[in-house]
Amino acid sequence: MKFLGLIRANLFRKKIRFVLTIGSFAVALFLFGILAVVRGAFSGGVDIAGADRLVIINRTSIIQPLPLAYADKIKRIPGIKEITHDNWFGGVYQDERNFFPQFAIDVENQRKVFPEFDVPEDQWETFVKDRQGAIAGAATAKRFGWKVGDRIPIKGTFLGGMWEFNLDGIYHGTRQADDETQFWFQWQRFEEQVPAQFKGHVGWYTVKLENANDALQISKAIDNEFANSPFETHTDTEKAFAAGWVKQFGNIQFLIMTIGSVVFFTLLLVTGNTMAIAVRERTSELAVLKAVGYSDRFVLLFVLFESLLIALIGGALGLGLAKLFTLSGDPTKGLLPFFILPTSAIAVGMILTLLVGAASGILPAIGAMRLRVVDALRRV
Repeated sequence: MKFLGLIRANLFRKKIRFVLTIGSFAVALFLFGILAVVRGAFSGGVDIAGADRLVIINRTSIIQPLPLAYADKIKRIPGIKEITHDNWFGGVYQDERNFFPQFAIDVENQRKVFPEFDVPEDQWETFVKDRQGAIAGAATAKRFGWKVGDRIPIKGTFLGGMWEFNLDGIYHGTRQADDETQFWFQWQRFEEQVPAQFKGHVGWYTVKLENANDALQISKAIDNEFANSPFETHTDTEKAFAAGWVKQFGNIQFLIMTIGSVVFFTLLLVTGNTMAIAVRERTSELAVLKAVGYSDRFVLLFVLFESLLIALIGGALGLGLAKLFTLSGDPTKGLLPFFILPTSAIAVGMILTLLVGAASGILPAIGAMRLRVVDALRRV
């Protein structure tokens, strides 16, 4: 108890300095938390991508279509369990800033390939029977205040016109990082309303494999099947496809690591300097502690514990604020759908905080430990 009393007295000796040091840790760890969220938002789809799914696109570009007739040929390749297809719609709801992904889906096979997207059975049956029906992700429905039964108008972009949909259901992801921002409607309706040159074509195929270990072999078999055809294919695992999509934004992970390293290095210098000043100010007091019988080891732990306590308080405050910030949802309006601060990131943040606290306090603590009583009292 006396030890804690000494720590408390020293911490509040210079209240402004104490608050500012705590604030430095809080700001640094808040920034760390937000960077972790951004990294998770970009890599979340990669991390949870199905190992047993392949994505097949046009070899030229994903914006180039593939014939619908490819579906039967792909399904006959050994090792393929299920196949579905999608088309990007890219419409505008009310305002161009209200971005969310919209897909014309293969109703018959969508849930067979993507079982992680959970739709209540009665809602799905209504959707299947309703040619103007749509299913929205829970995040998008919450964002716009939609509920089942609403009429959703979406303005077509490259297809033009105003497309109206009946919201027949809302899906939820069965995993925390599942994308709940998508908007689905029936591919048959899309096929009916597109110009003649687009009919009989799909945007891309997704296949589910019987064995994930056969992914490379089956990918080659699919691409060989359509080699030298007017519509050659490029097949990748879903994970590789998602990673390639993220890379279009640049090396996000390197950028985040660089910013995070600079932040923690700066924090280390600031805190180390603060602790060094604090120890110099208390030279005579530390000498008195040694004079009345406290050991060098006690003095070392005394100074080091103070540094760790400051780091712990500031780090917990910063990460707590970051967590609260993420609870309000995605502030980018759909650009970062996985806006979550995971427990693992909080744990890493606290470990880094304690390491910085230890590193910034160790040199002043060693200096205090080596302090000679006679020399210290001579300075008084």
